[in-house]
Amino acid sequence: MDEITAPVDLGSPAGALNPAAVGFARSALHRPVVPSGAAGGWRTKRWEYWGIVTPDLVLGMTIAHLDYASTLQFYVLERASGKETSAEPLKLLPSFADVSVPDALPPLTAFGSFGGATLRFHDADGGTHLHASSARISADLFAAADGDVLGVVVPWSERRYQYTLKDVARRVCGSVTVDGREYTVGGEDSFAVLDRGRGRWPYSRRWNWGVGSGTVDGTRLGLQFGGKWTAGTPATENALIVDGRLHHYDGELEFEYDLTDPASTWRVRGPWIDAVLTPFHRRTSATNAVVIKAQVWQAFGTWAGTARTPDGTEYSLDGLTGWIEEARNRW
Repeated sequence: MDEITAPVDLGSPAGALNPAAVGFARSALHRPVVPSGAAGGWRTKRWEYWGIVTPDLVLGMTIAHLDYASTLQFYVLERASGKETSAEPLKLLPSFADVSVPDALPPLTAFGSFGGATLRFHDADGGTHLHASSARISADLFAAADGDVLGVVVPWSERRYQYTLKDVARRVCGSVTVDGREYTVGGEDSFAVLDRGRGRWPYSRRWNWGVGSGTVDGTRLGLQFGGKWTAGTPATENALIVDGRLHHYDGELEFEYDLTDPASTWRVRGPWIDAVLTPFHRRTSATNAVVIKAQVWQAFGTWAGTARTPDGTEYSLDGLTGWIEEARNRW
C-alpha cells in the first residue's frame, strides 16, 4: 500500500472517493470532505473515540454523528473492583448543534452534549484536552501527541469508503472521578488511544480491532491492528510503532477467540506478529434502535508474544496493556 506524504482530499463534495487518497500516512494528512444527510445517501459516519488505560482504570469516550443518529459514550471500568459505570445516550435525527465532529485537518474540536452527558475533545498545547461529564463520572485529561500515527483509507467502492486514523501510544495525564472518588492519571503505565473515523459505510459491517502500549526492555511500543472490515480491499490498519516511528504492514491477519468464554485468550497471527491477549476484564454492549443495531465484545488485558519490523528486528510484546474486540454493526 502506498504511503501518502502530502495533504489530500478524501472525496469530492458529491461523495465520490478520491483515488489519490487511498493509502496510508504517518500523520493526519486526509481532509475528510464527506457529504451529509440526503446528499450523502444517509450513509456518512463521523466519530472521535478515545480509549484510555491506566493501572486503576479503563475509559472509553465517544462522540459520533451517524447521519440519522448521534451517540455519546462515556464508560469507566475500575480495575480493582471490576465495577463498570457508563452513560451512553443515543439520539435519532440529531442536529449538528447536539454533536459537532468536524471535517477538517487538526487541530480540531469535537463536541457533544445531550442525554445527560457532555464530551469535548480539543487539540491544543501539543496534544488533546479531553473533558467529559455525566451524572456519576467526570474526566479532565490531556493526551500528549509525540510520535507517528496511522492514517488509512479503506475503499470498498467509489461511493463507500472509510478514513480511519489510529494514534495508539499517547502519554496521558489528569484526573477521573467516579461516584465522588477521584483517580489521578499519569506515568509510564497510562496511555491514550485515538480512533478517528470519517466515511460513507455499507449498512452492515463486522470488524476486529486490537491495540497495545507500553515499554518493553527500554523500548516504547504501540501495537495497532484490525481485520475483517478491510478484507477484499488493498488497505490494512496494521502497524507497530517503535519509539514513535510507524511501521505499516500489508496483508490480513488471523484471529482466534471464543466469544462464549469471557476469560479465554485472544490470539492474533500473521507474517509479522504472533501475539496473545489474556483478559483481565471483558465488556459487552448492545444497541437496538430501529435502524441501528450494534454488538461489541471488548476484552481488556495484557499482551504476550512478538512482532517484527520490516527489517527483521524482533520485539517482545510481553507486558503491553491494551484491548481487542469484535464489533458487529448494522447502521
